[in-house]
Amino acid sequence: MSQDPMDFEWSYWIEWGRERILWLLAGHLLVSQVSRLLVEKYKPWCLMVYGMAACWLLLGIKGFAVILLHATISFAVAQFQLSLLTWLCSLILLSTLRVPAVEEAKKLLCGPKSVIPMLAIGIHWQAKMRDCDALAIGIHCQAKMRDCDTSTKALLNFWVEAGHSSSSHGFEGLLCKLLKQEAFSLKTNLSILIVGIIRIFFWWFLAELMIHLMYIHALYSSAPPLEAASYWALGGLALAQVLFFYVKYLVLYGVPALLLQMDGLKPPALPCCVSLMHSFTKMWRSFDVGLHRFLVRYIYVPMGGSQSSLLGTLFSTALTFAFVSYWHGGQSYLWYWGALNWLGVIVENGVKRILSVSVIQDLI
Repeated sequence: MSQDPMDFEWSYWIEWGRERILWLLAGHLLVSQVSRLLVEKYKPWCLMVYGMAACWLLLGIKGFAVILLHATISFAVAQFQLSLLTWLCSLILLSTLRVPAVEEAKKLLCGPKSVIPMLAIGIHWQAKMRDCDALAIGIHCQAKMRDCDTSTKALLNFWVEAGHSSSSHGFEGLLCKLLKQEAFSLKTNLSILIVGIIRIFFWWFLAELMIHLMYIHALYSSAPPLEAASYWALGGLALAQVLFFYVKYLVLYGVPALLLQMDGLKPPALPCCVSLMHSFTKMWRSFDVGLHRFLVRYIYVPMGGSQSSLLGTLFSTALTFAFVSYWHGGQSYLWYWGALNWLGVIVENGVKRILSVSVIQDLI
């Protein structure tokens, strides 16, 4: 049975997953468990070597060099422990993904066109993780990183986690895990792995069923069917699309979350079902928990957040959504999307404040 080919992200990751990524992640799992069982002290080094080798195999030597260059620049800038400088560096590196001349250079450098989206995605996630890494170093290095060996292991392990984690895992949490040696149980890990694989395969089967039977994205890419549909049908299509989006990310986030669990770390919670959400605020808090933590910790709160004046709150919220739009690609439709989400959050919080006034509550 043919499938809906219009969802590029799902088709792309499934193709790469079958060819290489799943095998490389299985290798990471094997290296992680064996090193944790036999040489716990050197586990970060083992994972670093394997992670770099996997990146090399996946992207080629030139693609790996680009990723390594980004990481090296970010790490060097982080040593100054200046948040503004860190952000400036990260935004400049992120902007290189959208400069036409740089795009052409990457195509010439990396060879096959199919590698370019993988490289771009890798640098996107790396930029996010490097921001988190560098800012956290500036805050916590003097308090928690006196031991050079421990700090080196933390940085190495964080580099590995950044390579396969789709959701931000705070540097502080990772550092605490490394400083606190926990008992390793092969039996417990095996049960976590079996249950996790069953759940991921169930989600994957459901997503494949939807993309083979519903053709949601193909319908959205053609104007005539949409123009002919009733408002009820359009509402059903919209609901079907967001439900597929939810199931898709259960798979795409579920795989790295399972690996983080197997590494002895606690991943951010997986997305909540969109059918249970009725507000913009809850959607942002509950769908991508790692991204939400990152945005709140490193943009919203430092810019004043809810503790500042009304204008300050509006500005810090707008800046947060501006970063989200730019980080996702910066195309015009993403700016509209970010602006509408910002407006939705502002209206919801404004109505909440109005309803909390005692006079209004008495009237209700």
